[in-house]
Amino acid sequence: MKKLTSLILIGFVAVNFTFAQDADSKSEKKNENTEVFKLSIDEAVDYALEHSRTLKSNDIDLEIKARASKYSWNVFLPNVQLSGTMSRANEYSPATAAQSQLFNSLTGGKYPVTTDYADEEARWSTIGNAAISWNFTPAYVAQIKIAKAQYEAGKVSWEQSQRETITNIKKMYYGLLLQQESLKIQKTTLENARQRMIQAQANFKNGAIPEIQYLQTQVNYENTKPDVDSAEQSLVQQMDLFAFMLGMPVGSKIELTSPIEPTYIEADADDLLAKYADNDLQIQSLEKNKLAAKLGITASDLATWLPTFALSYGWQPVYIGSEGAWHFYKDLGKDEKWYDSGSLSLTLVWNLTNMLPWSSNRQKVKDYKQQLAQLDLSIQTLKEKQKVDVRKAVDTLRQAREQIDAMGRNVTLAQRAYDMTARSYRNGTTELLDLRDAESSLNQAKLGQLNQKFQYISALMDLENTLNVNLTENKQ
Repeated sequence: MKKLTSLILIGFVAVNFTFAQDADSKSEKKNENTEVFKLSIDEAVDYALEHSRTLKSNDIDLEIKARASKYSWNVFLPNVQLSGTMSRANEYSPATAAQSQLFNSLTGGKYPVTTDYADEEARWSTIGNAAISWNFTPAYVAQIKIAKAQYEAGKVSWEQSQRETITNIKKMYYGLLLQQESLKIQKTTLENARQRMIQAQANFKNGAIPEIQYLQTQVNYENTKPDVDSAEQSLVQQMDLFAFMLGMPVGSKIELTSPIEPTYIEADADDLLAKYADNDLQIQSLEKNKLAAKLGITASDLATWLPTFALSYGWQPVYIGSEGAWHFYKDLGKDEKWYDSGSLSLTLVWNLTNMLPWSSNRQKVKDYKQQLAQLDLSIQTLKEKQKVDVRKAVDTLRQAREQIDAMGRNVTLAQRAYDMTARSYRNGTTELLDLRDAESSLNQAKLGQLNQKFQYISALMDLENTLNVNLTENKQ
């Protein structure tokens, strides 16, 4: 019985082992088939420009404004209508009798019409209508200019959105690099803790160290593992968000190939403001909106104080042939069988209501003027904020560069100190606490330098975005 039980257990283990191997094999094949996108910073930006949903939506908005500007002249197109009507009279009214008498007098009795309907077809009439009308007001010219001004403002907004999206993508790219480097350091720390635990275990077994020292290394290792797992999970989530921003499918594997290495520039806040202050896209957008508001005032004034000219022409043939209304097609082309009741009219129209100071038209003008006042205040505010942002960015650049240089020296010293402490610890002449302090100092120096590099790059991108200029163009 024991042998049978043993055989069953062995078989069960073998089957589980086989399934485990198959599962591992499938997992490895799945990982091998997963495409990894290797992206430099420029490649990430190019991919976003082509696939980003946000940028595609901005393209559609600009296309709508471009089309409105291109065909804004269509306000001058005439209105042309064609129609055909067949109508049936219910009763022979006195008014109809009067019309019949008028018709008999007009046709000289050639096609006599009685004062009553002879049959069902006599109740029907066939009428055609072709009408063309055209209106003109000088306000149309201002409306065309408004459409073009709105398109120009749309181009500025589009460019601003492009720059902001690209800046956000670059910042996230470098932020992910910083996060990756931080994770590498944490993993290195974890591996060092594991190695120390293994060494302490061997030393404890050999009687070289007390058990408490071995337990300390084990506790240190176990306490470090959750932090690394959490950091790794956070990095995966941020990578998914980055893929979403680029327009990639969620879950795409991305490998970032560019380093966190800033391009240094010499920047002076006053010089930058003197050269590039007018490049600010937000200010340019508000200036375009000011132009549109001024044109809106002009259009409202023209519509108020100048008349609208209306030209209309209508051709309305009525069938009067003997064949009856249902057979009008037999007499097509025979002018004597058709009566034209169309007309030509030329009209000048003044809307006197619009001239009243409390009318909707004049209130709209007041709204435009208040919008202009608001836009002027916004422009002044943006110009002052621009000065603050530029000075802040320049100060950040200067401070970050100084910190990068200082921390570079600290990293070198901390690395030497850690190497010396590690050798001493392996030789048994240094306490574990001293080694952990040296390792912590080294990691802080490395992360501090990387963080200052990121701060420098981020501040430089903000400065370029504020001034709408590429300050590193001549540095590449």
